[in-house]
Amino acid sequence: MVHCWNHGNITRSKAEELLSKTGKDGSFLVRASESISRAYALCVLFRNCVYTYRILTNEEEKFTVQASEGVPVRFFTSLDQLIEFYKKENMGLVTHLQYPVPLEEEEAGDEVEEETEFFISPPELPPRNLPLASGSSEAKEVALPVDNSRVMEHSPLSLSETLLQRLQGLDTSGLPEEHLKAIQDYVNTQITMDAEFVKTGSSNLPHLKKLVMVLCKELYSEVARTLPSLESIQRLFDQQLSPGIWPRPQVCAEANPVNVIAKLGQLTSLLSSLEDKVKAFLGEGPESTHRRSLIPPVTFEVKAESLGIPQKMQLKVDVETGKLIIKKSKDGPEDKFYSHNKILQLIKSQKFHNKLVIVVETEKEKTLRKEYVFADSKKREGFCQLLQQMKNKHSEQPEPDMITIFIGTWNMGDAAPPKKITSWFLSKGQGKTRDDSADYIPHDIYVIGTQEDPLGEKEWLEILKHSLQEITDISFKTIAIHTLWNIRIVVLAKSEHENRISHICTNNVKTGIANTLGNKGAVGVSFMFNGTSLGFVNSHLTSGSEKKLRRNQNYMSILRFLALGDKKLSPFNITHRFTHLFWLGDLNYRLELPPSEAENIIQKIKQQQFSELLVHDQLLTERKEQKVFLHFEEEEITFAPTYRFERHTREKYAYTKQKATGMKYNLPSWCDRVLWKSYPLVHVVCQSYGSTSDIMTSDHSPVFATFEAGVTSQFVSKNGPGNVDSQGQIEFLKCYATLKTKSQTKFYLEFHSSCLESFVKSQEGENEEGTEGELVVKFADDLPKLTPIISDPEYLLDQHILISIKSSDSDESYGEGCIALRSEATESLVPIYTALTHHGEMMGHFRGEIKLQTSQGKKRERLYDFVKTERDEASGQKSLKSLTSHDPLKHWDCPSRPSDLGKNMADPLPVEEVQMTKPEMFENPLYGSVSPFPKPMPRKEQESPKALRKDRSACPDPGAPSPAIILTKPSESESSKLASRQISAPFLPVPRMRSFTCSSSAEGKTPSGGEKTQGKPKPPTPSETPIPAKRPVKPARSEMSQQGNPGQTNRPPLPAKSPAVLHLQHSKARDYRESSELPHHGKHWPEDGPISRTSMQ
Repeated sequence: MVHCWNHGNITRSKAEELLSKTGKDGSFLVRASESISRAYALCVLFRNCVYTYRILTNEEEKFTVQASEGVPVRFFTSLDQLIEFYKKENMGLVTHLQYPVPLEEEEAGDEVEEETEFFISPPELPPRNLPLASGSSEAKEVALPVDNSRVMEHSPLSLSETLLQRLQGLDTSGLPEEHLKAIQDYVNTQITMDAEFVKTGSSNLPHLKKLVMVLCKELYSEVARTLPSLESIQRLFDQQLSPGIWPRPQVCAEANPVNVIAKLGQLTSLLSSLEDKVKAFLGEGPESTHRRSLIPPVTFEVKAESLGIPQKMQLKVDVETGKLIIKKSKDGPEDKFYSHNKILQLIKSQKFHNKLVIVVETEKEKTLRKEYVFADSKKREGFCQLLQQMKNKHSEQPEPDMITIFIGTWNMGDAAPPKKITSWFLSKGQGKTRDDSADYIPHDIYVIGTQEDPLGEKEWLEILKHSLQEITDISFKTIAIHTLWNIRIVVLAKSEHENRISHICTNNVKTGIANTLGNKGAVGVSFMFNGTSLGFVNSHLTSGSEKKLRRNQNYMSILRFLALGDKKLSPFNITHRFTHLFWLGDLNYRLELPPSEAENIIQKIKQQQFSELLVHDQLLTERKEQKVFLHFEEEEITFAPTYRFERHTREKYAYTKQKATGMKYNLPSWCDRVLWKSYPLVHVVCQSYGSTSDIMTSDHSPVFATFEAGVTSQFVSKNGPGNVDSQGQIEFLKCYATLKTKSQTKFYLEFHSSCLESFVKSQEGENEEGTEGELVVKFADDLPKLTPIISDPEYLLDQHILISIKSSDSDESYGEGCIALRSEATESLVPIYTALTHHGEMMGHFRGEIKLQTSQGKKRERLYDFVKTERDEASGQKSLKSLTSHDPLKHWDCPSRPSDLGKNMADPLPVEEVQMTKPEMFENPLYGSVSPFPKPMPRKEQESPKALRKDRSACPDPGAPSPAIILTKPSESESSKLASRQISAPFLPVPRMRSFTCSSSAEGKTPSGGEKTQGKPKPPTPSETPIPAKRPVKPARSEMSQQGNPGQTNRPPLPAKSPAVLHLQHSKARDYRESSELPHHGKHWPEDGPISRTSMQ
């Protein structure tokens, strides 16, 4: 029997919320401990504060309340007995237990759902008597007697007696005597203890794990002995390119189920691939190990100005030879060429999406800027990607510092795929798509998530590999494949990266009926790519437009129980364990509109009025209210809803379905999504996000997203041990945390990082009452100084520190955050900020200062620094109040500018208000259109909202984990260029985070910081004058007209974008640049105002 006060696996914050609702002293509940497995937490309300006591179990399975040293310890045989004892007064608790808080009624969501027919017969269920995976769901299936129901019905036998009876009926003559005895002991006595854990919602079955370790001890040692021999043969014939060192196999100390499964998986993989590797080697010969897919030369037609006259030219990119060839006509002779090492930088225009500046080095070691206008922005993007591929191919660096990742998600609708699915991997269809010129560039990693997948793993893997070979002409290595019923994730990578990938981990969580069926849930894969951790989650959440809250619960369960990544980071869930985390799948969030709006929705889709529909998107609404996917990002949606189509066509949505209970409505919705969350100040750019139009076997369309992601190498110090110029050090000062909690306890900090030997624990802080019931925990300047394992700045400035604030009473985390060490201003105090979250909920903020000391040296230029975007100061300085978060439905006011370092951190400086100018409507040429419903192109070039998003003032985000070290280094080149324009209005430098921008003397610059336009229409500058779409830009004339033609300022401003579209615009993905672009003059994060991490870029 589970008592009403036993709440199982609820979160600490949920327990506090339930106790606060009662408002009675002596109210109590028991929950599972978040810090120790098999332990509990007794939570008691007294004087509006929650006191938490840890309940531990000893080897004899007796319970005790953890007490201070010197206090006598009492033991109890059950939780009931313990609770009854502490209901008496003066037994050592802050008050005696009086009012048990009952369990909350869960939202009805576990009934059979609309896709019933798809999961009545799940594929290839594992045998119930084999513990094939760790985790609560699988373990419960092993422990609970679900077979032989007739015996249970007609016999009053106990659980142990029933299982012993079954055991006697089995043929056990072939079992070793010690194994049989261990099984009998477990069934006799220990199974009932594990059953108690299941009833209380625990995710551990400790006695079953001990039994498996006994049974698998010899198997594990034999497999561990055999693996190295097979691996040696594999390496001998391996077709891969990386010269890197093979990772040493990790030796696990015990044969627990997880380690046994991992070893057996490695053994199975090696045996299945060994013959293919030897065949490939014998067929192609040893010379083929260094073969790479060839990218043919690609020619782009552009326009360039010569003496103010636009001329057509041809830019030919030859990736293989490493040359950029410039010709005046397609078939004419070469006018000039530049080798890869002479091409210094590509600078995109932020205002005009088809314009690009190429910076090259001439013969006299001087730099030359060449400006070109492409046919459209997709051509420009394709050109940039080919140039990046060229630089990467001919780079002298042994390891990459940027990779591209393809993410695909598809609900297959329990139907086999068509013969051709290559459009999916080429990012072709609707939305933000790739240019044809980029088709020849293979991605480094492909991650494919499917739901309602009817195929077997081997069959699906063959289809994927064949499709990729068809479009890339190279074979890909299988990194991982993991399946939960019909939910599957596959990770493929170039063979050259095989040595760079290690620490592969897979896991799943069931969220189906009663959280025990795998028809809904998530599968995940994580691994290290050199020094960068990557995580991928494919989820299928509860269906039904009315089950939004149940979907939110699914998300929280996956967040808490999906075990991926470094196990040493136990205080942190998956949102903090990875440099880059990608979440994909059929999330099943719908449009919050009545069925009567169905035809109206169809019409808006035909007219491509997606923004008006996205206002009602449940996922965007829930993210805005910080209920799910806190601090995740999603690229702007510019494609039609991907569900629910009539099969074998993309022209018609089948939004009605006749059921026995009546008509069921499934309004067209964006069910299939891709989101991501990265550490602060790391490079990540979403290059495409859309859906296919030609894959029609399912009622869902496949969705694709591609990313540029910065990665770090396994760093080896150039100085070597003992030769370090100066020991590195990380020092935290004047730090304090603001927590949303009613707990009455002391707190301490834990610092975790891959750059530290081990985690570091601080002394307890001092508690103070904050505003609005918050608790402020102040830490004196005696916080421990952190010593990194390598002090070279090239290594250290790429690292991050994870912070967890924990309770001294229970060692449970009350909030986690992340701080980037990317600081050029070393050996000086700079402010830091990070939001504190716990289990996907906002818990508070952490602020302070940091002092970073490194050895001598400097950071080298990264490949992702090769392509930058010019800085558009007009949009960047319109107003601090015009900041919007990466959440498309948020539009927050930035509260205040940060205060000076020498002042109190709670005293903000006033901000000069500037009238906010709404961005104009635009047609982004990056985005394809729904082919049956063409949209007329605008007559004028207008400023994109993306331009506004790209260059915002840096403003901290109390609601986002975008912590960063705020630095000061003004850009001399920008200052000199602005001064040369003789502008009368004073120029105020824009505080900025590292962003996807770079200074450039282009025509879109107008200094607007410091000017007030209260109630007066601001006269447009020449750069705001509408320019014909086909006419190339003339920066020199623009600057001249700024001084010499004041009559142009009388032109009317461009039309404003509607509030709905402004409300929904997304921020551009992030790219971080030179330190000169970071904010400066010692400003720190403001106290309030939930602004996203992207708003600081």
